[in-house]
Amino acid sequence: MTKHRIYTMIFAKVYPLYVAKAEKKDRTKAEVDKIIRWLTGYSQKELNAQLKKQVDVETFIAEAPQLNPSRSLIKGVVCGVRVEEIEEPLMREVRYLDKMIDELARGKAMEKILRA
Repeated sequence: MTKHRIYTMIFAKVYPLYVAKAEKKDRTKAEVDKIIRWLTGYSQKELNAQLKKQVDVETFIAEAPQLNPSRSLIKGVVCGVRVEEIEEPLMREVRYLDKMIDELARGKAMEKILRA
């Protein structure tokens, strides 16, 4: 079975798309970074290193220091699919991040995005 295309994409090429989506709605790169750090457990230094290493999305998720246990509280639809119903674990992790960036771009408060 071939891997889904998103898994083989270089995270450093996807990342600017997240930032652009946020900035287009008057949010910041710092907020995008905060979401990624919350979800994955990377420090800012580790996140920057992963971007510099040009790892693919699968590796970025696999090497995450500590996936946030509260990520299971992320609910809703991304790309027409409910994230909580995605059975494939890696795809669910990718869609969690997509959903959080969508919420940021829609103007949701950071405390709610981070399920505080």
